[in-house]
Amino acid sequence: MEYKIKHRPSFALLEISLPQNEKITAEAGALIYMEDGVEVKTRTRKGSLFKKLKTSVLGGESFFVNDYMAHKPAKIGFSAPPLGDIEHLETKLGTGFIIQSGAYIASTQNVRLDTEWQGFKKGIFGTQLFMLKTTGEGQVFFNAFGALEKIVLETNKTITVDNYHLVAFSDSCKYKVTKFGSLKSTIFGGEGLVTEVTGPGDVFIQTKSPSEFAKWISPFLPVRRDSRGARPEINVGGFRFGPGR
Repeated sequence: MEYKIKHRPSFALLEISLPQNEKITAEAGALIYMEDGVEVKTRTRKGSLFKKLKTSVLGGESFFVNDYMAHKPAKIGFSAPPLGDIEHLETKLGTGFIIQSGAYIASTQNVRLDTEWQGFKKGIFGTQLFMLKTTGEGQVFFNAFGALEKIVLETNKTITVDNYHLVAFSDSCKYKVTKFGSLKSTIFGGEGLVTEVTGPGDVFIQTKSPSEFAKWISPFLPVRRDSRGARPEINVGGFRFGPGR
């Protein structure tokens, strides 16, 4: 399977060239275009109804995914809602990645997205940072809000990343979520919770924060209040903020 990532880094588009009888799975709503000869089957995600609802509500993912099967060679274009870049990762047996749940776009047929591990079921250490774990063998495509920066960590090398900027990292890395400095720094420093990632492995960060973007755009939005007079929260990229002013 060949692919191209066009219009990087701000308005990236993923174009897949599927050979005959090849299949790719993509997040519902990610399709931009496809050539004829492609059969599309929509299905719910694997697992019980409760697990599917957790995927949709907690993980920022759709209740559905689409399988695209090429009955003859065809091109398919995918994109994602955030303005930003798209990256490609190779998942191998024994070598996977942990990816921010809302960043997933598509994957080849032998890649499994694990929603059963601790990082998704409860968020990483109970935070709203929900991550998917890729296992199996194949290719995974994910997006960023803004541009993507790849950092290669050597063994025992640690980097601290704001949770809203963390997109993906190798599952060979160790990690822990902690407060940013003292309680005063956490409240007034504008950072909140951060994740400390220790190598060896690769870390991908996004240059823009959905949290800060929500705060920036909030004053420009029309004020709408619910029946109690409160302004509803804002949802950006699967993260919920608010209530606003």
